[in-house]
Amino acid sequence: MKLHFIGIGGTGMGAVAGLAKAAGHEVRGSDTAVYPPMSEQLAALGIPVFEGYAAANLAWQPDAVVVGNAHGKTHVEVVEAERLGIRLTSFPEVLGGEFLAARHAIVVAGTHGKTTTTSVIAHILTEAGRDPGCFVGGVPILQGQGWRLGSGKEFVVEGDEYDTAFLIRAQSFFHYHPQTAIVTSIELDHVDIFASLEAVKAAFTRFVHLIPEDGTLLVAHDSETALEVARDADCKIESYAVVDAVGPDASASRPIGVTWLATNLEQLKSSRVAFDLYRLGEKQERFETLLTGNHNIANCVAAIAVCLNRGLTVAEVKRGLATFAGVRRRQELRGIASGVHVFDDYAHHPTAVRETLRAMRQRFGARRLIAAYEPRSATSRRNIFQDDMVDAFALADEVVIWQPFDTSKIPEAERFDPEVLAHGLYARGVKASYLPQIDALVQHIADSAGPGDVVVACSSGGFGGFFDKLLDALGDAVLPARAGDMVAVRGLLAAVDMWTTYARDEDASSFFVLRNESGIVASVALDVYGEEAVLRALVVSQTWRGNGYGWMLADTAVSHARFRGVRRIYLMTEHASDFFASKVGFRVVDRSTVANVVAQSATFRAKSDASVAMRLDL
Repeated sequence: MKLHFIGIGGTGMGAVAGLAKAAGHEVRGSDTAVYPPMSEQLAALGIPVFEGYAAANLAWQPDAVVVGNAHGKTHVEVVEAERLGIRLTSFPEVLGGEFLAARHAIVVAGTHGKTTTTSVIAHILTEAGRDPGCFVGGVPILQGQGWRLGSGKEFVVEGDEYDTAFLIRAQSFFHYHPQTAIVTSIELDHVDIFASLEAVKAAFTRFVHLIPEDGTLLVAHDSETALEVARDADCKIESYAVVDAVGPDASASRPIGVTWLATNLEQLKSSRVAFDLYRLGEKQERFETLLTGNHNIANCVAAIAVCLNRGLTVAEVKRGLATFAGVRRRQELRGIASGVHVFDDYAHHPTAVRETLRAMRQRFGARRLIAAYEPRSATSRRNIFQDDMVDAFALADEVVIWQPFDTSKIPEAERFDPEVLAHGLYARGVKASYLPQIDALVQHIADSAGPGDVVVACSSGGFGGFFDKLLDALGDAVLPARAGDMVAVRGLLAAVDMWTTYARDEDASSFFVLRNESGIVASVALDVYGEEAVLRALVVSQTWRGNGYGWMLADTAVSHARFRGVRRIYLMTEHASDFFASKVGFRVVDRSTVANVVAQSATFRAKSDASVAMRLDL
């Protein structure tokens, strides 16, 4: 089939386009502009993208045109498709009909936590060898893209309650044929399409009725509205919860009716979180995750329950959960500059903001926490949650608010007021500022933040280039590499005759780069194999040596290894390095003692027998 996607640069549209291409369909699309990472993913797949919308974009005579929910019936390509008699459809219809109907669909729905929970389930199933399909409205860090075709029985999909498209005003998740479903929470959101909480409940009630009698619904016990909706389901219902009780009798605090319970939560020195899991009062195992915050532990519990119900062993689930590295734009580290950690989070609803800031408090303790906020979503640009946002952001030490995204179509009396938020926070003793110019906002934070501080930006959009501007203003930023950085990395490695074979664009998730006023001038890679890791490709441009960049990169890699739960880091050098021994703590070890998974890695196998093996025990 020949499919044309209008708005192919969107996360959902691009992901379904990728699935269609992988399934053998001929795919093209159009958009006004396509940005990384989607532009890189589409290019790698060889999917042509027309820049700008025009009737001529349909001259290749597709069999169907897929319309995004941002485009209406007067769109130039919609009009042309109707003139040519080309069938119009939406990506949820394509996803449901082409990929979900014939597989066991695991659909994750709810106001909060959908993207993370979907990604965790897909990762655990993948690590267990189940080869699932996946569609998620975000980018899992290790997967590198929001979709996966797979060939296994399961297909895990994020079920959105937003409208499908102008073609049919119905929620996306009605098309997804759920066999197993999760409802993480139900609150008022998307107020541009839902007039009240009752309207949201009605949509979710219809969704749970889609689950067959032999299916399973998992529901968050702490969401009263979700529990109320779940009672209408015809299938088996299980609930899950997280409680803060500790000690050997913590499971006794299990709320009545809860199937799955997480308790005895512990923030480990590695920044991981450990917790005990009980099923109907019977302990299953103690799990560890890289995710932080009670809301994320709840997401993990739901994912564990689904995977165990699908027949995975506890050991398989435990291993998969421990290696899940997170999702982009969900507490994602965007860089470290001048000792300031800068994070990106998609939070734009007061509940999501509150839980994100709580998680940052749990992870970083008493360190100063600065929150930056862009009111961008249809809900956050309205004043329906004006007072709730004060309560949510009051968890930060300082809050800086940018101007709301285009409010011209919102009645003035309904618009969110950033100055009211700033005054409300000030009255609560929280330093707060409304700065409508992005450069002034960035400079304010750069002047305010100091070594050890944590900055988290809450936005569902681009935030005016906030991250690059802030990291540049702070100076000498160490960043997780993106695919677009790898050309510069390969250039650095080639300049000193280092191996570039495993510095491909698709290897970016293993790299950190250091960027200063001259661009990317240094890099390091950390390949993680469970509890073992290999440090490699540490290089600093000749021009910038002597500035401590090597130490900054090595320190970042070691810190990241601890966060990933690594216990031993290896490296191979042509000679024992005083730098690694004295500055970082590596020591020379006999090559025969190197962990087998590391010894079989490409890095080690490519080194000569004369190379020296070094190890750092964490």
